[in-house]
Amino acid sequence: METLVAINSAANSIVWGPPMIAALVGVGILLTFVTRGIQFLRFPFAVRQVLGGLGSKAVGEGTVTPFQALSTSLAATVGVGNIAGVSTAIASGGPGVLFWLFVSGVLGMATKFTEIAISLHYREKDAGGAMRGGPMYVLARGLRLPWLGAAFAAFTALAGFGSGNLTQANSVADVAETSFGAPPYISGLILASIAALVILGGIRRIAEVAQVLVPGMCLLYFAAALYVAVKNAGALPDVVHLVLSSAFSGQAAVGAFVGASVREAVQFGIARGLFSNEAGLGSAPIVHAAAITDHPVRQAAYGIFGVFVDTLVICMLTGFVVLSTGVWTSGGTGASLSAQAFRIGLPGEWGDSFVSVGVILFGFSTTMGWVYYGETAITYLLGIKAALPYRMAWVGCMYLGAVGSLPLIWSLSDTLNGLMAVPNLVAILGSLGLLRRLIAEFFSAEP
Repeated sequence: METLVAINSAANSIVWGPPMIAALVGVGILLTFVTRGIQFLRFPFAVRQVLGGLGSKAVGEGTVTPFQALSTSLAATVGVGNIAGVSTAIASGGPGVLFWLFVSGVLGMATKFTEIAISLHYREKDAGGAMRGGPMYVLARGLRLPWLGAAFAAFTALAGFGSGNLTQANSVADVAETSFGAPPYISGLILASIAALVILGGIRRIAEVAQVLVPGMCLLYFAAALYVAVKNAGALPDVVHLVLSSAFSGQAAVGAFVGASVREAVQFGIARGLFSNEAGLGSAPIVHAAAITDHPVRQAAYGIFGVFVDTLVICMLTGFVVLSTGVWTSGGTGASLSAQAFRIGLPGEWGDSFVSVGVILFGFSTTMGWVYYGETAITYLLGIKAALPYRMAWVGCMYLGAVGSLPLIWSLSDTLNGLMAVPNLVAILGSLGLLRRLIAEFFSAEP
């Protein structure tokens, strides 16, 4: 097992090495120019679409409402990484990580917008009447590269079991045992049972649960982090100065923090942002393609808002909590570092419990979003009859993830996520002309 982990870790370092990071960032920069800075100029429009759409009926074809699609997408991206991943990035790359995380989020807004727009243009109904879409449809129908579309679908169907299922269940069970004394087999049974009630109902039931659970848990996390931020408001100027100076000059050793170079700040910051919002991986367009809408660009605006919430709000707040409380110099990492920060920032004994509950909610929500990604991928490859067996296998793997040890699965799922990005970037770069036409068509008619 150790040998396999070492081999895959070496492969993972290549897949997620500097060339991949540079490609994702470069595409984000290119799309910012191609769309004429749509994440800046049209951000107010995106907010109006999301908030205004809550009380109005969507018009057009689709399976779920636009807000349900956004909630399901956020369910997949707002996960354990927003709590543990940001802390780990700071512990590895220093405070400057937050600046580069912010940059990757801003660029990711343009990438996510593009992915969704082109995926909705090429979406189609499956044999059961549900709307399906994603990079595989763009590659097959738009670019006439069905083999590459099939490769993307295969990577997605397999990656889902790793990053969206086994690893999430393992994190939830670990926290439940550490914080509440629940044995892994009990956590696994509870997780699998709840998942079965939601997941076996298909995308409509998943979306119905997501539209309640995701806003609720995001608002809860936002409120707690904002409380700490307001409590430590006096530290804001020092934190901002620390972040900016470390982003461009590195960070010397402080306390138990061993120091970090500018290269490490850039690498860990950008990578954390990309891992968190998944812009460039091609996953979110799969569920957005199921939304009821009259034009691809209208739903694509929801993608801008989604990256904003995931990266520029939740991740940045986590970073501020960790930095403003001073725990980043303690030598801790991951969820324990976040728990330490909230323990200091929140009144009473709420800190540990808050982070524990957050990991459980975020971890479970991620499984809801990813099962639909994997289901759509397997349906694309094998047909509609494969959807239900995939969901059933998903539920079973949640129990296995809770009770198992998964060093190889963690590493392998990261590799498969990276491999998803390759065909997705081909789909994006091959659809720039279509993207320009869609934007011009929509905004010329939009009052």
